[in-house]
Amino acid sequence: MENKIKLLTLSIALAASSASAANYAIEARGDAMGGVGVVSANFLTAPFYNPALTAIYRRNDDVGMITPSFGLSYSDEHMMVDDLEKASDIINQAVDGDYSNVSELESTLNALEGDVANLELGGVVAFAIPNRYIAANVFGKAYAESFAQTDIYSGANSATPNLNPAINAELSGVNAVGIGVTEVGLSLAKYQTFLGQHIAFGVTPKLQRIYTYVYRANLNNYDIKDIRENGQGETMFNLDAGFLWFYGPLRVGFSAMNLVSRDVKSQELAASTVTSRVDSSQSRTFDAVTYDYQMRPLYTVGVGLVADYATLSVDYDLNEEEKFTNFNDNSQMLRVGGEIDIMRQLKLRAGWNRNLAYDNLDDTVTAGIGLSPLNLFQLDIGASYTNENSMGAYINFLTSY
Repeated sequence: MENKIKLLTLSIALAASSASAANYAIEARGDAMGGVGVVSANFLTAPFYNPALTAIYRRNDDVGMITPSFGLSYSDEHMMVDDLEKASDIINQAVDGDYSNVSELESTLNALEGDVANLELGGVVAFAIPNRYIAANVFGKAYAESFAQTDIYSGANSATPNLNPAINAELSGVNAVGIGVTEVGLSLAKYQTFLGQHIAFGVTPKLQRIYTYVYRANLNNYDIKDIRENGQGETMFNLDAGFLWFYGPLRVGFSAMNLVSRDVKSQELAASTVTSRVDSSQSRTFDAVTYDYQMRPLYTVGVGLVADYATLSVDYDLNEEEKFTNFNDNSQMLRVGGEIDIMRQLKLRAGWNRNLAYDNLDDTVTAGIGLSPLNLFQLDIGASYTNENSMGAYINFLTSY
């Protein structure tokens, strides 16, 4: 249990020690609908999905605020934390001279090969002033994402072959990376008719502060207290853009997020040599390494039916986000979601999404509600579930006048 808590704390420390915003919306309504938003977001949440939606609002909307929104999700689909705990216990037994469970290590190490645990944490605030000239939305977003991935060693060649699994496990490691981006921007959008067609387009200039954190340790011997010493940050300008066409409830949209590309290098992890305590003649050298975070444009199309009392929408990422080099953290999402509005007081939402970048990941289902008592304010609550080791929760508080 101690090592399970350590790894969870490691992930949380990576996320909480910085703030980030890549392309994850951190918005309870959209998250409850599978993450859709390119055509189904509203003028308050538009900067996080499609800036063009800043110009789409009801006639009685004069100003609106998100104050604030929070989201947290954790994914360990292949039970990496449980397997690490099991491996750590057996390693410690072997170091103490108890080899009775060493045979179980081989299957445990096979299960750990390439496993990744992921934590996402963030929040947003926004202040929007819709109008028929140039609609505007000033926002701030903070989002952090961390990945812990195993590095399994298989080169042990001990004079006592039965001990090889224990030596391999002791010389294996856990690598962790974290990305954080604080973001402040202004979405500007315009609605107009062109050749009888209803369209809107928008842009979002923004400033980003990007942080990277890296960490490396043995399976059973890591300490998170030095995690901040392996971090660095840089500031950059970026730009989002979006377009929307609609006819009645039918909408088609396109968004392009983070149009300015940048490779953000992490601090270097120095080379190190680890010697086995089970067999001191066995050792492993870890090479010096840096990880690049690839900030690249993400292009997404959306199609949906958005009516007064019901919404159904589909979003599809046209390209794959590669994120950190040498980590299995790529994503290319397909999202589907819907909403039913009951008398403007209660909204029921559900959705589904899949990461198309990998074939062995489970689908995620989402659900949530929106409460609007007397239309004085709106409270959105959402949740996501992939399996018992991967889930998330989200909450918004919005007001508009």
